[in-house]
Amino acid sequence: MTSRSDVYTHGHHESVLRSHRWRTAENSAAYLLPHLAPGQALLDVGCGPGTVTIDLAGRVAPGEVVGVDMSSAVIEAAAKAAAEAGTPNVTFQVGDAYALDFPDDTFDVVHAHQVLQHLSDPVAALREMRRVAKPGGVVAVRDADYDGMAWYPQSDGLDDWLTLYQEVTAANHADADAGRKLLSWVREAGFDPAGIDPTASAWCYATPHDRVWWADLWADRCVRSHFAAQAIEHGLADEVGLEQLADAWHAWGNQEDGWFSILHGEVVARA
Repeated sequence: MTSRSDVYTHGHHESVLRSHRWRTAENSAAYLLPHLAPGQALLDVGCGPGTVTIDLAGRVAPGEVVGVDMSSAVIEAAAKAAAEAGTPNVTFQVGDAYALDFPDDTFDVVHAHQVLQHLSDPVAALREMRRVAKPGGVVAVRDADYDGMAWYPQSDGLDDWLTLYQEVTAANHADADAGRKLLSWVREAGFDPAGIDPTASAWCYATPHDRVWWADLWADRCVRSHFAAQAIEHGLADEVGLEQLADAWHAWGNQEDGWFSILHGEVVARA
């Protein structure tokens, strides 16, 4: 993602990667798929363990696809996943969203999913993404909007979790409500307003399996991930409070009528 002093709020604990590996082109980049065609060169910024990247590679094959991320360990895992999937047109490398190691006008498509919300200067990253996109190519970004999340039944514990998450990201000079701001950031980055297509979509966790899966991974994050460590480091929570948040997630996950939705902002912009 970036090698600046920016902090990745979630970190790379197994509970985080568990959710990242669930992501596919269909459930995380559907807004981009109509813009893809065989033979395109594609860059995936902040690719994580590579599941979306590998799916996108299949859409543009035999076009070259490159995934970049700040974590060497995650890049190694992504490369292994690509080899296991038999996807020869994708490679992975450590990279910096603010200083992409590619010449100007290299890629037909530059994509970033859940990246800008973690950056202290998302507009600078968008300008860099635009730099490496070919004239007439597309830059596509999608980010969650935490204040737009909704759940049922009501839970004071999940209310406290959301408040803490907002506080931690603010302490990291990041923006948890990035989804609603993508359009303004893309405009500020200098893209032609006539070539900007803003949309929105959502994830929903409401089936018994999805609800428990989502609750369990966030319960783990509350006590074991980098998010938990940062909450303590910033003086925003203690171990007892974090355990209480984990308990609240488990309690919500056990509700038979439990429902959770995550709003996402999306923008496809012509370079």
